[in-house]
Amino acid sequence: MILRVEDTDAERNKPELVQGILDGLKWLGVDWDEGPFYQSQRTELYRAAATKLLANGNAYLCYCAAEKYAGGDHAEEGAEGSQIRRVTRCSCRDGKPSNPGVKPAIRFKVPLGGTTKFFDAVFGEREFSNDEIEDFVLLRSGKGEEEFGQSMYQLGVVVDDIDMRITHVIRGADHISNTPKQVLLYRALGAEPPVFAHVPLILGADKSRLSKRHGATDVNMYRTEGFLPEAFRNFLVLLGWSPGGDEEFIRTKELIEKFSLAGVSRTNAVFDRPKLEWFNTQYLQKLPIEELLPKWKTN
Repeated sequence: MILRVEDTDAERNKPELVQGILDGLKWLGVDWDEGPFYQSQRTELYRAAATKLLANGNAYLCYCAAEKYAGGDHAEEGAEGSQIRRVTRCSCRDGKPSNPGVKPAIRFKVPLGGTTKFFDAVFGEREFSNDEIEDFVLLRSGKGEEEFGQSMYQLGVVVDDIDMRITHVIRGADHISNTPKQVLLYRALGAEPPVFAHVPLILGADKSRLSKRHGATDVNMYRTEGFLPEAFRNFLVLLGWSPGGDEEFIRTKELIEKFSLAGVSRTNAVFDRPKLEWFNTQYLQKLPIEELLPKWKTN
């Protein structure tokens, strides 16, 4: 497992938030073998890939205003199952700069017509019309002396996946709309796409996306409240996955042995706070005292 911090969005990137993620992973016992690697420190790698795409005709210089860069930078809320808008291609694509004299960004040249297909380990075969995929930005336009600016999300993750030899990309179902763009990028860079698996989202009790109004959303808050990490792991893994029976109290070692993507549901799960408390009670009652004492002291 490689820990990668995707921090190219300077406006949303805050050191304390990154540290909170690292602390939460450590408390949960989700350890990593390499990293953390920070995308903000790998800019030259992304620029080299974008230059390669320019050279092989899979990208072009775009002189459009920066506000037109919206789209394709991050997963769209509620994207799974929604209708993606039809897009129009700018004149820059055909070598006719829309606003010559300004520094250009680099956009990916999505093929005209046809479809982009990939197999999802949870949702099965997926197919997207290329006419509904915008020519997404790879590199922002440069500022000051820079020729080009920071990498956008789509390019950064694909280049890192290739460089780090990522075999499986397992992420939320709200990223499904990003996947055809990334599949196109893998192929344009001469690489085989990894296995994709989009897992259901975790919703609040009112069936809306989990947010602060539903209570604690930072894992570290549950640590402060006294929840045991193994109980929390047991609770989380059953949100959208089933071992194929009625068993619920499953210790981590057994979960690791039983888990497979085939058991992942396509239906969003609801974060049930009383159920989490039930799991915690079960672990407090059933774990040997010699296992509980160290955890209690660290909490």
